[in-house]
Amino acid sequence: MDGDADTKPRRGLGGPALFTGVLALVFAFVPFVGEFVAAPAAVVAIALGFIGWDRAEKGLADDGARALTGGVLGLVAGLVVFFVFLATMG
Repeated sequence: MDGDADTKPRRGLGGPALFTGVLALVFAFVPFVGEFVAAPAAVVAIALGFIGWDRAEKGLADDGARALTGGVLGLVAGLVVFFVFLATMG
């Protein structure tokens, strides 16, 4: 039975990706703060999300949906930061 525990998929990067994506999206709507908090958090969320999703696709993790959601939230947050930055420059 010990062999079964080793082959079972485990939690991957879905939780950290989702947390970072939500954090990035919340701070993305705050002018000036978003550039320093949300932009780096968005990059981290995208990286964690898509690495976690890839690991889930390979069967190494069981939280691919959360990882993909975190990555997409990070991408949306990055776009919001970009547009808020454009709107406040002027």
